[in-house]
Amino acid sequence: MTASSAPAPVPAPPAAPAGAGGTAPGYRPGRTLRLRVEARRQLRRRRTMIVAGLLTALPFVLMAAFAIGGTPDGGGRNGPTLIDTATASGPNFAATCLFVSAGFVLVVPVALFCGDTVASEAGWASLRYLLAAPVPRARLLGVKLTVALGFSAAAIVLLPAVALAAGTVAYGWGDLELPTGGALPAASALPRLVVVVAYIFVGQLVTAALAFWLSTVTDAPLGAVGGAVGLTIVGNVLDAVTALGSWRDVLPAHWQFSWADAVQPTMEWTGMLQGTSVSVSYAVVLGALAFRGFRTKDIVS
Repeated sequence: MTASSAPAPVPAPPAAPAGAGGTAPGYRPGRTLRLRVEARRQLRRRRTMIVAGLLTALPFVLMAAFAIGGTPDGGGRNGPTLIDTATASGPNFAATCLFVSAGFVLVVPVALFCGDTVASEAGWASLRYLLAAPVPRARLLGVKLTVALGFSAAAIVLLPAVALAAGTVAYGWGDLELPTGGALPAASALPRLVVVVAYIFVGQLVTAALAFWLSTVTDAPLGAVGGAVGLTIVGNVLDAVTALGSWRDVLPAHWQFSWADAVQPTMEWTGMLQGTSVSVSYAVVLGALAFRGFRTKDIVS
């Protein structure tokens, strides 16, 4: 066979046109892992239903306790508290539920929603498949954090909403009686309670950011949730050590009950503004650590 009769080489197929930045055509990072898809996934999880059920049941447990033990008599060692006026009206009962739950009860669902979000994917060995979809790492964290904060806010709102409705049925609608004397008209008490709920949510941002950061560095959801709850308890313990003096001002726990200034005859904003600045500062730092560390993390699960 002569050289002139050799078969002609087969031309290579034309390369597919690349999108912007060398990505595949039609690929849009903003359309991966949409918020509503993630929210639907988290809503259907069993732990979401359990948290909702427990928070809904808590006001009725308190009502049963008051029915069995009688009306609070105001005999506390540290002076009158909101518990002493719990059965005065529906707004009073809602404020009491926030008073007894803000320190720890509401910490648990916030830590659960934020600490379980990324670590659970690693525990299910589905995290690497999400990133291979491909979902950009920053978007993955952003969507999951947004949904987790949304569920945390819903949990914090659910408790006083149920308490207000149940308390109004059981104790009637009326003014918000203050334990130190006087009362707030119901029309102005509701906006005050909204301020209280908003401040409690802002105060829980530290726990949320801490749990979320731990969720990006461990594959064990219980480790992230338990670590956030444990460190929050440690903060409460340190705040009780009066020997620390002004050092306690940098602890988020030191400002967690500053919302009580909102249910006074004259609302005082100083404590809540200081608490907000401390909480937001910690949350921003912890959130930045989560995004920075996850950006270069070797995902093997």
